[in-house]
Amino acid sequence: MSIEKKHNFTGKVIVITGAGGVLCAYFAKELAKTGAKIALLDINVEQAAAYAAEITAAGGVAKAYQTNVLDLASLEATRQAVLANLGGCDILINGAGGNSPKATTDNEFHEFDLPAQTKSFFDLDKSGIEFVFNLNYLGTLLPTQVFAKDMMGKQGANIINISSMNAYTPLTKIPAYSGAKAAISNFTQWLAVHFSHIGIRCNAIAPGFLVSNQNRALLFDEQGNPTPRANKILVNTPMGRFGEAHELLGGILFLMDEHYASFVNGVILPIDGGFSAYSGV
Repeated sequence: MSIEKKHNFTGKVIVITGAGGVLCAYFAKELAKTGAKIALLDINVEQAAAYAAEITAAGGVAKAYQTNVLDLASLEATRQAVLANLGGCDILINGAGGNSPKATTDNEFHEFDLPAQTKSFFDLDKSGIEFVFNLNYLGTLLPTQVFAKDMMGKQGANIINISSMNAYTPLTKIPAYSGAKAAISNFTQWLAVHFSHIGIRCNAIAPGFLVSNQNRALLFDEQGNPTPRANKILVNTPMGRFGEAHELLGGILFLMDEHYASFVNGVILPIDGGFSAYSGV
């Protein structure tokens, strides 16, 4: 059965941050098939506008907005524009996030004698760490502060955050990103409780490992073979493969849809091919 027949969000306004990125743009294009009106928010408005144009060309309703998720004034201006163009937000997907090389170590384990020029834990850049925490945590909290004002008391209003497998067990090399995603899981649970009396549910998905433009060079060599890091991931994923973007969509639709998940609140849903369930032995 097609997505539009399984899930009907006709007339609902879905606000998606980070919608200039490939993954959130995919969510936007698929969710538009449910009859929802999609607001694509991204600091890179040209890319978001291109995806919005794809949606409208296919018969959907969508509009792109240049938005800095770390700037309350920018978020509020976007909120007012969305209200005028599409209506008040019903569902918020906090998709903005990411990592930085400045907050990433070269080595998995610290040793007494590291090769020269190794970027170790002691070399991590403070500004890079702040960038990662701000983008992921504040970039989720601030849009929620702004758009949840229009969601209070609405039937089916809910928030979907994007956590990660890092929130369960931190991956090597990326302490800032791992910590920021753990904060997202905690914040999701906090919001679920805080908004429970005004009719807003809050849940999150925790994706496992997908191949994207951002991580392709880390996972595959120039010949297309898995790197040692990719092999570690595959060995520790019971299903033995990377996930696909469409495999995240079902979890998002389930959590969003009041017909299926009206009593689901404060859940962080792993979509990881069994990675979080596997001890390695």
